[in-house]
Amino acid sequence: MAEKEVELNVEAPEEGIAKAQELVKASEEGLKSVKGPARWLVPCIAAAWSLFQLALPSVLILNAVYIRAIHLAFAIVLVFLSYPMFKKVRKGKIFGYFSVRDRFTLFDYVVAILAAASALYIAYDYTGISGRMGAPNTLDIVMGVMLLVLLLEAARRSLGPALPIVAIAFILYSFYGPYMPDILAFKGVSLNRFIGQITMSTEGIYGIPLDVSATIVFLFVLFGAMLEKAGAGEYFVHLAFSVLGRFRGGPAKAAVLASGLTGLVSGSSIANVVTTGTFTIPLMKRTGYPDYIAASVEVACSTNGQLMPPIMGAAAFIIAEYCNMPYIEVVKVAFIPAIISYIALMYITHVEATRLGLKGMKKEDIPPFWSTFFKGLHYIIPLIFLVYELVVLRHSPALAAFYAIIVLVALIIIQNLIQAKKHGISLGLALKDAGEIVWNSLVSGGKSMMGIGVAVAAAGIIVGVVTMGLGGIITEVIDTIAQGNFVAILVITAIASLILGMGLPTTATYIVLASLTANVIVTLGAKAGVVFPLVAAHLFVFFFGIIADDTPPVGLAAYAAAAIAGSDPIKTGVKGFSYDIRTAILPFMFMYNTDLLLINIHSIWHAAWIFFTSTVAMFAFANLTLNYFLVRNRIYEFILLGAVTFALLRPKYVASVFDLGKGWGPFLVGLVGIIIYALIYLMQKPRARAAEAAQA
Repeated sequence: MAEKEVELNVEAPEEGIAKAQELVKASEEGLKSVKGPARWLVPCIAAAWSLFQLALPSVLILNAVYIRAIHLAFAIVLVFLSYPMFKKVRKGKIFGYFSVRDRFTLFDYVVAILAAASALYIAYDYTGISGRMGAPNTLDIVMGVMLLVLLLEAARRSLGPALPIVAIAFILYSFYGPYMPDILAFKGVSLNRFIGQITMSTEGIYGIPLDVSATIVFLFVLFGAMLEKAGAGEYFVHLAFSVLGRFRGGPAKAAVLASGLTGLVSGSSIANVVTTGTFTIPLMKRTGYPDYIAASVEVACSTNGQLMPPIMGAAAFIIAEYCNMPYIEVVKVAFIPAIISYIALMYITHVEATRLGLKGMKKEDIPPFWSTFFKGLHYIIPLIFLVYELVVLRHSPALAAFYAIIVLVALIIIQNLIQAKKHGISLGLALKDAGEIVWNSLVSGGKSMMGIGVAVAAAGIIVGVVTMGLGGIITEVIDTIAQGNFVAILVITAIASLILGMGLPTTATYIVLASLTANVIVTLGAKAGVVFPLVAAHLFVFFFGIIADDTPPVGLAAYAAAAIAGSDPIKTGVKGFSYDIRTAILPFMFMYNTDLLLINIHSIWHAAWIFFTSTVAMFAFANLTLNYFLVRNRIYEFILLGAVTFALLRPKYVASVFDLGKGWGPFLVGLVGIIIYALIYLMQKPRARAAEAAQA
């Protein structure tokens, strides 16, 4: 077994992997590599943050505002200590000082302390601030302005310029609104009101997104980090290969399964790429996939990992808060779109393998399933326990994640003790190794969360400006541009999500777009005669925020995968985006067909039928976009595949067009759609046999 595990790594290009890992480090852990005793400062702060978060659902009872302030203070301090002012090393005395990476400068310490003080100010004088709400004093304004400036700078350092630029545009708009054209005119706000709402209340920086990040998201990210440090990522990859490696295009199918398993607990598409792509991309290339296709498959499935419950890129919990619904309901409505999107990607890899004439891996190169499965069975126990806590016991997400982490820590210790006994290692050394895994997990959890903490806080600025009265103007502007056409409203929202998402993390993209457009979609939809639940609008925005992760030319996931594969990043991103088009049509479909979200679906058989027909629809759409089924499609087959896709995703509409009734009509439409899809298969089968014979 050990030899087979080594073989999975044997063709991985070290230079490419190092480059990809550097991208992950830069995007999630910072750019500084400090030497000497000071190197322990950031790890100690990150670990302290993790311990603080672990204490919240167990022993600490604090006011919600205090929790949010402390959470932001940890995040912003870590950013200023992890990222220099300039990402590229500059020459010259002054610029070189502000881009130094191997030590902390006096400026780093001063800025970090000021940032922490400004973030904690609301907790320090919460009683006084509450008493003078709407009439801040001079110190309130000074601390508020300092928090705004330092938060935007922290966001620029850790996330890039996109989010700060958008936030600054909204800040300027809130003051200069009266001077805008009539359609954009806004009454404007005073400095007192702006600072009071954005920095001294829970309707701005310290709003719902920061609260969810502080109380729920952190623990799930920590749980994922601990699983990864314990070795679960590599286990999931080996398990996926043992199950799917022997099939046609096996490494690509294994990449999809492995990324789906990793995505269960990961909120980062670029981290998914490096975790699974290190194994899958070289093996895809070895079995015949071109380098850019191998990288594109990994990009598509790693990006889609954020669709997978329970974390869903950390947005599931924020959606639950915004929509005022139980978290488990969010998981329920997102379940079918997430699963069928992944199944469709698995099918895409199969079609690509068929088109390229590829085979599976050799039997001797595949890890045996049962030994692989049992070797890492303990990694699955915490996941099962987490689901049990959430679904059966109905504990809060924070408490469920806390208990799952405790179980995982216990399993890490037990695993090391068993390994020590098996290999004759001292128990003391085994406990030390277990302690190192836990310590590294605490550090990794804090480092991974600093970008998310800063992102949700900075997005809170935009949310706060919108709640000042800008929401009505946005509704009017979008309605004017769309001319009352609801499809145009959705297209505008989708394009805005893709553009904004190219420079933002998925969670930040979702928060910004949800605050700007989710309610607008519902309002204008009702005006146009289309009524649907608010959660559908939020999922619409979320899906397009995810797709933006591999939208060229910015998608970091594409750059990481291209580095491992040795392919062109732009070509990789374009191909990966073409695979994700299937994810792009789902939001448009479930906006009109909420059955896909299992809303008001109470029969398990009805749910199973929806799942089956929508899966076939995604297969048909994959054949349509790839222009290939068993062989290249003919024009009439292309048209039929489009009709099958639409009919299976919008059966009620098609039934109404043909006046089939609301009862059995949608079922008949689904049945006919499946029959037509089967007929296309039968029509292409003789041509496929002829092509195989000619090739032989």
